[in-house]
Amino acid sequence: MPEANNAIFRRAVVALSGGPTDATIVRLACELGRSRHTEVIAVHVVELDWTVPLDADVAERSEEAQRVLDAAEGIADSVHGNLECVLVQARDVGAAIVDEAAAREADLLILGLPYRTRFGGDFAIGRAVPYALKSAPCAVWVVREPIGEESQ
Repeated sequence: MPEANNAIFRRAVVALSGGPTDATIVRLACELGRSRHTEVIAVHVVELDWTVPLDADVAERSEEAQRVLDAAEGIADSVHGNLECVLVQARDVGAAIVDEAAAREADLLILGLPYRTRFGGDFAIGRAVPYALKSAPCAVWVVREPIGEESQ
């Protein structure tokens, strides 16, 4: 585990959602990694329904998943960062991201959080972020996008 006072990370896992925060967290991780020679792994999880086997071919989703991974690689290239992209199929996004961070012995897990509200206007944080904050064996950074004009 890195020293708390200088926050040097050897390996960071970035959780891709395909949403608006992906660009920010990939850029952040790559820029951090470039200066400190950090290994950066971008993970995109395709969540499968319980009625579908985990080893099922997700051909109907593969184009979207590939778009998410390609976009992350493009952002990494634009900031001259090194990025390994991983596609995971799982039942639960939060558990899969935490498992990947643990399996790779990551020092840091970075998740993006879009600014969304539920019916009634309450801020919606989803399930993956609370799970990661509670269960990840490493440091967790959550990057929330700015509040949009329509949310104010």
